[in-house]
Amino acid sequence: MTQRYVRVKSSKGQTYYGLLQVTRTIQVLDAPPWLQGQPIDLELEPESYQLLAPCAPTKIVAVGKNYTEHAAELGTSVPEEPLLFLKPPTTIIPDSQAIQYPPQSQRVDYEGELALVIGDYCLDCTPDEAQSKIWGYTIANDVTARDLQKRDAQWTRAKGFNSFCPLGPWIVRELSAGAKLQTFLNDNPEPVQSALISQMVFPPDVLVSYISQVMTLVPGDVILTGTPQGVGPMEVGDRVRVEIEGIGQLENTVSLRPSQAKTKEY
Repeated sequence: MTQRYVRVKSSKGQTYYGLLQVTRTIQVLDAPPWLQGQPIDLELEPESYQLLAPCAPTKIVAVGKNYTEHAAELGTSVPEEPLLFLKPPTTIIPDSQAIQYPPQSQRVDYEGELALVIGDYCLDCTPDEAQSKIWGYTIANDVTARDLQKRDAQWTRAKGFNSFCPLGPWIVRELSAGAKLQTFLNDNPEPVQSALISQMVFPPDVLVSYISQVMTLVPGDVILTGTPQGVGPMEVGDRVRVEIEGIGQLENTVSLRPSQAKTKEY
């Protein structure tokens, strides 16, 4: 079985990186795996930990309009160069935690994506060098307040709300270029998004190289590689699931922000 690298919080409140076993026990590592973390004499039983997002990046660098048909559905052409934006680390939530619908928006969309996890410092790298800096792969949902994205002159607010970057549930080291990405909404068996990773306009090594010409990427940083055609709105109570062949699935429900939930109690 493909090794699945996780980050967890124990019942005693300690955070660990580890390897998820078939039995759902965690073989704990003494450091993040991209920093040569090694197994120690500690295993966590399935009932004794909470699954967290698989890394804690200093930054999330995201790429817009990296699938031709998605650019078309937004009414734009594909950029000549990768279109970059940042999401703050506070947007990250793990698998099964709720996406919080902000009161400022009337339309919040799902955007299923492949996420890259950086394993080494990367600055001014060529694409060949950049490929070796990609430590592994996980799943992301680049949640977007679509109405605010259209209203604002830039995307920070629309992409930056707390909980707007579900990430996980784990990291794998290898991924087929022909892997399929699909997004499902609620119990509909038909995906609302479906594309091959190979259909990206700018592939992962090119993205990492391009970003490294702008900023230093450090171990544990995350790159979101863009979403395919089929983005659409979510409502409070919805459940969205992003699946990537060779990784697994990331599922989150949508809820009101806690302050909103209080005002909605009758």
